[in-house]
Amino acid sequence: MNFTKLVPSIFYKDLADAKKLVAHCLQCTITREDLTISQPYCVLEKEGIGLMAFQDEKLAKDQHPEPRLVTNSIDEVSTRISGFFPELLHPKLDKVTLRHWGAKEFAFMDMQLGIRFQQW
Repeated sequence: MNFTKLVPSIFYKDLADAKKLVAHCLQCTITREDLTISQPYCVLEKEGIGLMAFQDEKLAKDQHPEPRLVTNSIDEVSTRISGFFPELLHPKLDKVTLRHWGAKEFAFMDMQLGIRFQQW
């Protein structure tokens, strides 16, 4: 078997929230979207990673994923996000912190999705 990418599905009450967090904050590109169907969606990608965001209020109510993005430049990522999007910083992990398992981490979140950034 050969896999080329893992693309999680995230459910939002409003796709505008996904676009703010993923497209604007993380500078991902919207590569596909259809806002006219019963379950509107958009595909957001950057540098080989991606996610599908769906607008579905019922599923958004039940699911709150928290993926990790591994980076070699966590301080740069933290500086950019805290400078441009301070309202998205996770209240319990709002600055780069050395965790007891040896990784440096910080996190941000919106009403639906939390993302942890990690550097080993």
